[in-house]
Formats: sequence, structure tokens, C-alpha cells
Amino acid sequence: MPELPQRKIGIVTCSGEELPEGTVTRLAALRVLEQLRPRDTVTICLPLFLAGGEGDRAFAKFYPTIAVDGCDKRCAFFGTTKYSSEPAASIVVTGLENKFGLEKPEGLRQLNKAGGHTVDITADEIVKNVDSIIQRAGKRADGKFSQTKSEDQSNATTYATCSCASDIPIQIISVDNQEITIVGLPLIFEKFQEQKKVPSSIITKEIMDMVKIYNRIQPNIESSLETEIEKLYELYYQKDGK
Repeated sequence: MPELPQRKIGIVTCSGEELPEGTVTRLAALRVLEQLRPRDTVTICLPLFLAGGEGDRAFAKFYPTIAVDGCDKRCAFFGTTKYSSEPAASIVVTGLENKFGLEKPEGLRQLNKAGGHTVDITADEIVKNVDSIIQRAGKRADGKFSQTKSEDQSNATTYATCSCASDIPIQIISVDNQEITIVGLPLIFEKFQEQKKVPSSIITKEIMDMVKIYNRIQPNIESSLETEIEKLYELYYQKDGK
């Protein structure tokens, strides 16, 4: 049985282009992703996330995220909170400017010297939060989700690569003679089992509600899919529920 992927932290930037601080968020995140903490972080595309990118939303639901906003509108923070879960940390560049007495950056695509310094400060703040989240989660070497426990070979667990290049556990289910890929189902089962939610028709409805947040389910197969998911969760819980 394969292990779930290494626990990573998603970085969500505001992508604002009307303010220099928006450029600061992207450049600071890029530095963290490519140079400072490449093994521990992935990026989440905010426009795709808000447009309904299933992979990005599933990642932000089950993995910790850091919202990096250019201004106090905090589009990245509130967007992530609305469509998935509240970020584990929030950084606002204008807030850093006030905190550290930084000169206001200028330029949009090309920042001035003050903008470059603000990028340095912002990247440092992201790294501090990344390290803090990892420390809270446990030792860096142990920073993985436990492996998926269900061993039903007829419905294989594998991993989907979302737009941010992070691996999201998926489960392939046979429904009405076709294979349906469900993003995040192994983690949904794990979450429900940890909450001691005993299998029942009511719990199955709750699981389906969460499944439909991250997956587009065709109406003509929804009933059959719900039946299969109920069976799978009951098997999962019987083997691993305490």
C-alpha cells in the first residue's frame, strides 16, 4: 500500500496587479518555493482556486496553507477561507511595511530597490510561518500523513497532480461500469474516522456533500456513487475505527 505524499504547505498569494505589493507577494512566494523551502511548500493558483479548481481546493482543505496578501483587502485569505479552510497563517505586505517601517515599494512588473527589500522581508516572514507550522505538526522527518488504511483492491487509491504540482490522494471507484476518480476521498474518510463518525446514511450524506465540493459529480451517477461510497466507508471504519 503506498504512503500518502509528504505533508506540504500551500502558499496562496493575492495575485493583485494594481499595487506593487501584489508583485511583492508573488516574488516572495517564488523565492520560498524555489530557494528557501522547496521541499516543504507548493503554490496554489488563486484565480483557478476561486474559479473552482478541484485540486487546489482539496489541497487547501486538507493541508495547511499560508495566505500572502498585498493589502488589507486580504483576498487570498478570505478566498481560501470561503472555499476550503481558514489558512494556518496570514501575511499582509502593507502590514509588514508598517511593522518594519519599510519604504513603500514602487513598480508593478519591475520593483524598485525598496520593493526588493520588501520581497526579502516578506519571504522571511513566509519561511518563519512554514517552519512554525512544520514544528507544530511534528518532526520534519515525520511530516507525512498516515498511509491510507483501506486495502480494498477493487477501488485503488492513487495520487492526482493538481495545478500547483502537489500530490492529492484520490480514489478510483467503479460505478455503473465506469471508473470514477474522486479527489481527496482517502483524506475525507480519514477525517471522518478520526472524528468517530460511525457509518450511517446520514454520515454518507455528509461525505457526499464534502465530495461534491471538490469533484464534479454527474447527476445520473450520483445515487450509485453514494451507494459505493457508503460501502467503502463502512469497510474503512470497520477495519480502523476504534
